[in-house]
Amino acid sequence: MPSHAVCPGSFDPVTLGHIDIISRAAEQFDELTVLVTHNPNKAGLFSVAERVALITESTAHIPGVRVDSWSGLLVDYTTTHNIRALVKGLRSGIDYEYELPMAQMNRRLTGVDTFFLLTDPKFGYISSTLCKEVARYGGDVTGLLPDCVLAALNEKFRNTTM
Repeated sequence: MPSHAVCPGSFDPVTLGHIDIISRAAEQFDELTVLVTHNPNKAGLFSVAERVALITESTAHIPGVRVDSWSGLLVDYTTTHNIRALVKGLRSGIDYEYELPMAQMNRRLTGVDTFFLLTDPKFGYISSTLCKEVARYGGDVTGLLPDCVLAALNEKFRNTTM
């Protein structure tokens, strides 16, 4: 049976740390869906459609990767699409402490397993939030984001008043 996993996240925006996890996960599964999850209680800088487009462009070179979006429970997505595995990247123990209860709840609800990949140390300090904050105030985040994302981020802040 071909293996299929989901790599969920808000990806607002996708970083090179995310791309590293996505590319390494894609080597382990026949198919990997990068799933942009949407929390209606959080306003993102990029719309879900923009995030999907940026991830699609940023992962076009990685075989077996597709991009989708979802606004419900993650386990409802995995059940609907008959997916038995999730992949999450961990930068630190703080990420683990945050992800562990969710992984355990997802397993309890539907039996889906979560696979954790440790972030390459060179990307360990990168977060979408930090990149947005630095860029918002004119800082240079070159080398932290895929080129298309860097351009889109700079354009957002060029067209937004602080």
